Amino acid sequence: MSAETPAADVADQVTQSEAETAPDYRDTLFLPSTDFPMRAGLPKREPQWLERWARQDVYNRLRASAAGRTPFALHDGPPYANGHLHIGHALNKVLKDFVVRSHQMMGYDSRYVPGWDCHGLPIEWKIEEKYRAKGKSKDAVPINELRAECRAFAEQWVDIQRAEFKRLGVTGAWERPYLTMAFEAEATIAAEFHRFVMNGSLYQGSKPVMWSPMEQTALADAEVEYHDREVDTVWVKFPIKYAPSVVSGSIPLTASREVVTTFLKEKASQRAKHARELETASVLIWTTTPWTIPSNRAIAFGDGVSYGLYIVTGATPDGNWVQQHERFVVADALASEFFGRARLDPQQWTRVRDVGADDLEGMVCAHPLRGVAGGEGFWDYDVPLMPAGFVTDDTGSGFVHCAPSHGEDDYDLFRQHGMLDRITHNVGPDGGFESHVPLFHGTFILNRKGKDGTANKAVIEKLKETGMLAATRRQKISDAHSWRSKAPVIRLNRPQWLVAIDRPLDDGMGQHGATIRERALAAIDAQVRWVPRAGRNRIHSMMEARPDWVLSRQRAWGVPLACFARRTAEGEVELLRDEAVNARIVDAFRAEGADAWYADGARERFLAGVADAESWEKVDDILDVWFDSGSTHAFVMRDREDGVWPADVYLEGTDQHRGWFHSSILQACGTRGRAPYKAVVTHGFTLDENGQKMSKSLGNTVAPEDVIKQYGADILRLWAAQADFSADQRIGPEILKGTADSYRRLRNGFRYLLGALNGWDPATAVEPAEMPELERWVLHRLAVLDGEVRAGYRDFDYQSVVSKLFGFVTSDLSAFYFDVRKDALYCDPADSVRRRSALTVMDAIFRRLSTWLAPILVFTMEEVWLSRFGEGDDVSVHLVDFEPTPEAWRDDALAEKWAHVRRARRAVNGALEVARGDKTIGASLEAAPTLYAAVPAIAAALDGLDMAELCITSGLTVVADVPPEEAWLPEDAGDTPALGVVFGLAEGEKCARCWKVLPDVGQHAFPG
Repeated sequence: MSAETPAADVADQVTQSEAETAPDYRDTLFLPSTDFPMRAGLPKREPQWLERWARQDVYNRLRASAAGRTPFALHDGPPYANGHLHIGHALNKVLKDFVVRSHQMMGYDSRYVPGWDCHGLPIEWKIEEKYRAKGKSKDAVPINELRAECRAFAEQWVDIQRAEFKRLGVTGAWERPYLTMAFEAEATIAAEFHRFVMNGSLYQGSKPVMWSPMEQTALADAEVEYHDREVDTVWVKFPIKYAPSVVSGSIPLTASREVVTTFLKEKASQRAKHARELETASVLIWTTTPWTIPSNRAIAFGDGVSYGLYIVTGATPDGNWVQQHERFVVADALASEFFGRARLDPQQWTRVRDVGADDLEGMVCAHPLRGVAGGEGFWDYDVPLMPAGFVTDDTGSGFVHCAPSHGEDDYDLFRQHGMLDRITHNVGPDGGFESHVPLFHGTFILNRKGKDGTANKAVIEKLKETGMLAATRRQKISDAHSWRSKAPVIRLNRPQWLVAIDRPLDDGMGQHGATIRERALAAIDAQVRWVPRAGRNRIHSMMEARPDWVLSRQRAWGVPLACFARRTAEGEVELLRDEAVNARIVDAFRAEGADAWYADGARERFLAGVADAESWEKVDDILDVWFDSGSTHAFVMRDREDGVWPADVYLEGTDQHRGWFHSSILQACGTRGRAPYKAVVTHGFTLDENGQKMSKSLGNTVAPEDVIKQYGADILRLWAAQADFSADQRIGPEILKGTADSYRRLRNGFRYLLGALNGWDPATAVEPAEMPELERWVLHRLAVLDGEVRAGYRDFDYQSVVSKLFGFVTSDLSAFYFDVRKDALYCDPADSVRRRSALTVMDAIFRRLSTWLAPILVFTMEEVWLSRFGEGDDVSVHLVDFEPTPEAWRDDALAEKWAHVRRARRAVNGALEVARGDKTIGASLEAAPTLYAAVPAIAAALDGLDMAELCITSGLTVVADVPPEEAWLPEDAGDTPALGVVFGLAEGEKCARCWKVLPDVGQHAFPG
């Protein structure tokens, strides 16, 4: 009789098998009885529990009852309010719910305030798409009208996503979430920004930033994704104008005047020849962005790169861009590739000599468009060569053309050499050449659909016309794209507002470090627990290498850089630093929202009586949305009455090491001196069953709502708990089917517990000291599990929690304890110590299992709890804590003994399976085997135990001896078997009540 067999089925078996030979003894048995359904029906029933929890106000009840406990707060990384949830959202929110619920049930006042990111480009882009569909320009719409539409769009999606998150069973302050667009939040974001204004770290700079011509705004690294695309790469000639005349050699100090004179004449001749050879050559550069050539101001070479002077010796094909007798300076490792691209055979070119760093340092080239017809002298300037560590001979030509308005390395090189005054600004925010650029004005890098525009082609054609193009190649590269418009982005030098990461701060918090970078690196190492540990290495390396933080965006929807600036007589940008003005701005934002900044007369309003409004410009750029979300710790964790600062834990995907985790620690280190979190937990990405990235075009996406409709949210939650979230997880139909099968086995275990405990009176409970060893062993297992489960929840190791609990239910309970004790439960007298002990232990099992699993299977454990304790207003598994488990229950010596017992039982079961397989028996109660135990420790463990009861046979004899030759041996027996079993049939007749085969059946007053 299986522990999972429903009570009605058991009764039917008794009736059908014994009807002809004995009376019906069903009424004499204590059979399990429960209304708990075997089929869960979760998709239909889960919404009923959600409604019940809402009526009970469970979350706020817990806050009231937990008053005085140690507070624990998970700070919610805000999802973006612009679309339905995907499976990554579901994984993230469910993991957060595990954290919040488990810590509440471990005795904390565990708080969770859900939130949303509401500002920024993705929402504004949606509104712009609507305008474009109507043929309307965003620029023609009053800014606050546009902002109102953005706000309404975000509000709509907050409501939709809130319902979708709640359907997952996620608890929290859903009626009081935080929104970055709430007036209070906008006021706090502005106040946090003002801290950077006041501490001296904010400045206006002009450096290349990731720029989206399609959206006409700067982008953060986290807003950029990389995709392959084909581009035109070009090798371009930069004619050498001047080469240093450097020839090595020395003369002994004792040489005569005549010798010295002759030496100097010879060296002068050599220097002249050397220079002439180079000054008739061209330095060869290679680039994947031909449109940057008009903005070139220098060429970089590598100190460790070997260069040579090469000459074309053979006749070249008609139409070739490289001609006979032309000379080129190129990296030796790349010469062969270049000449091949120039359609020359190896016999048509040769190396003349080395070109060293001494030759290159101080060399000057002409711009390839110098003197071009129609160029109006625009490119008639010198192009110097400079050494740079970023130049290699891996690809291209070994030389990097530098356009410091479009390359970060180029910009840094010019900054190091004090040459920032030479930077050009030839490309506008729309990605088109500005009106002052001859020949190329009116051409664009990208067209209006985000594809290649006419700029590259125009530059290449002009280089052909001037004879400065050497070779071309169509090549696939990994290129940066905007994650919103999906169009390529460029590096563009635009005036931006930045926070200096390495500038000493004037804020009185120097004990945490002088600069933001110093504080952040110290916090990463000393203040934060990283789960998994690799997260520390990831964010630490990013923080070490990151540039200054670009805060400004040229958009409309968001919190503005609410400050005032002016240019001094010396041309420097000066910021207005005035606490009274800052306070006015924050108060206005709190009352009216950030729209107040864009209202008519805002400048005069905020500066009245403090500064001359005519002297100061209002900065209308909006803040990077990562500053918004990076500031949430201030208005959620610091300022709310249910907040805790710093937060106990942040939990997001691993991409947030460069996103929210990163911006939050930067922002907090700039304003509070330390990290805003104590622990950071990261999860991987969600892939399909084959390990492929999900894509609508591939048709391999798994929508949370589809899983919930088919299986219920608890199956999705169980999938999340069973996965190793620290790595990428897989999900799909077969995986979900396996998860549902695991769930059913667990559900059947609870169904059996509920049936057995039906009607049990706690007043009949037995003290552990009076219980049989088997029950005390189960209590020991509960004591061990209690520590393991709590440790798993503390360590955010939900896979371990589920694995241990499922193993306990399937192996320790269903396959062993329930199986062994069912006969005592069904057949023993109601007041027997053995039966009462079993029920006492089952009650302990029930209370612990249902609460241990409640943070994960929120709906099913509520159903289990209500099935046992009724549906009163105060009844919910989520209103209780984990059941305390006495340490006295732990008995390691008993556990060691019962490990031997279970090993012996497995040996007997193995022998019985063989007998079943050859049809010798149909059920284990037909057997009465002999068990041989050759190891003294095993024999001692079995001594005094009723092994027939434990093995569910009608009889069993234990012999402390070596198994005989005919004994069945376990597979792992080896050469000296510890256990062996000799099969034997039980003698007698089958008892109609307990089903055992006994010799005294029929000899009592009760037939059968």
